[in-house]
Amino acid sequence: MRSDAPTPLSRADIDALAARLRPHYRRFLDPLGDDILLTAHSHQAWPDVSRAAHLAAWDDAARLIDQKWSKILGDVLPEFQARVASRLGSARPADLAIAPNTHELVYRLASCFPHGATVVTTDSEFHSLSRQLARLGEDELRVVEVAAEPPALAKRLLAAVDTHRPDWVALSMVLFTTARVISDLPEILHGLAERDVPVLIDAYHSFNVVPMNVDNWPGSVFVTGGGYKYAQTGEGACWMLLPEDASGYRPRHTGWFAAFDSLAGGANAVSYGPGGQRFFGSTFDPSGLYRGVAVLRWMDEQGLSPEVLCQHAQARTQLIIGAADHHHLADHGCRVASPRAASERGGFVAIERADAAELVQRLRRAGVHTDARGPLLRLGPAPYTSSDDIERALAILAGLVGAR
Repeated sequence: MRSDAPTPLSRADIDALAARLRPHYRRFLDPLGDDILLTAHSHQAWPDVSRAAHLAAWDDAARLIDQKWSKILGDVLPEFQARVASRLGSARPADLAIAPNTHELVYRLASCFPHGATVVTTDSEFHSLSRQLARLGEDELRVVEVAAEPPALAKRLLAAVDTHRPDWVALSMVLFTTARVISDLPEILHGLAERDVPVLIDAYHSFNVVPMNVDNWPGSVFVTGGGYKYAQTGEGACWMLLPEDASGYRPRHTGWFAAFDSLAGGANAVSYGPGGQRFFGSTFDPSGLYRGVAVLRWMDEQGLSPEVLCQHAQARTQLIIGAADHHHLADHGCRVASPRAASERGGFVAIERADAAELVQRLRRAGVHTDARGPLLRLGPAPYTSSDDIERALAILAGLVGAR
């Protein structure tokens, strides 16, 4: 799923990129003063170009009124699709559907399958998927869960597929809990392709931090993600890449943007537009697309490819793990729950401790911004995070838990 790892970055490499990038984030970072953002896995700082793009969306609305949609659908959306597709490793930008959030797209996919359908998934999916599947499971959907953590996920999942004969499968490429990269994914995808079972891959914790070549993935694969995390575009810029031929999928949860050609009336059957358009909804706030175009264009100009961002994420998360070991945090109930091998780890480090939620609040009062999921404290460095930021944050954490 990812290329051979390059030579590990040094502290000097890390700090050189952070120093070069920080001036581009002044409007976001300057008000924080000496506070440390370790929220890259959730809400990264936005570069200043995103603010200019947000204002451009407003100005276009004022200048073009309702005709703004010609520019949005004719210029802004195609560039957004092209830049996202490029970072996914896809040459099919027109097959990208867009929506304000991934939940809308996931529910649209679920609505393609018949009542009484079966889905196989894992026990470590984010709430936008797991909550919706749980609710549908109260009525007509049959939900089969398998444990996501290794070993032998591929064996467990494909065995469940053979036993339950699902209509579709849904799983993440990187777990939102521990940042574990699903190394079994190639085996899983090949197995599902052989069984002719479509699959949804949640790539939110992969996009822009773990390189992907989705056009090489076998079978009928849907890939979803968005810009709220590692793409730094903020809300409202989510997407789903449909399989190359998705004409057999007819979402029951559909909106009028999914078929502009039928708006004149006269057709009795519900029709769908080409490519990703068949998964479109209805009228949306386009400002997220404006920000998405501006930020991804800026990243291209800065040389921040997924490969570069991956290398820096691995180096910074390794610094976090190294600092946790240096302070002997494990002796104070803080176990590193993320993989220690860089190739198995996404863009953050999870530290397990029973009072993780309370620690988030104590860290915030000490000037360190983090979050928690259950007993997992999540620490996510960004390209603008320096080695000093990481060491100060882990020293503060060590002090809070009584380590030295």
